[in-house]
Amino acid sequence: MLDLRFRALADAGRRQMLDRLVDGPATVSQLAAPLRMTLAAVVQHVQVLESSGLVRTRKTGRVRTCSIDADALRATEQWLADRRTTWERRLDRLGTVLDEQPRPTSTTRHDREQGPLT
Repeated sequence: MLDLRFRALADAGRRQMLDRLVDGPATVSQLAAPLRMTLAAVVQHVQVLESSGLVRTRKTGRVRTCSIDADALRATEQWLADRRTTWERRLDRLGTVLDEQPRPTSTTRHDREQGPLT
């Protein structure tokens, strides 16, 4: 399911729809209004969002209303947070190891050209 969610989030138009749904439920027509695509294309995008579990839809008569599935969004966010925590720990350990390494003494170009002092 996570793969489907990331695939759904990969499209800018679908992310824009999700941004709108953060404010509350919206009809497919309301989601389509700010987008530069046909209503049929918006319906296809909504289907992708729905199949990923990020969005739920409810049909009343001819009107389809969409809303975010907050649990699915939280689960995706948690997966990302877990990865971020793992990488932060790894990078902190790398920083510690690098801090413990002796610093090489730098020589200037002038020092190298002059050779050893006699």
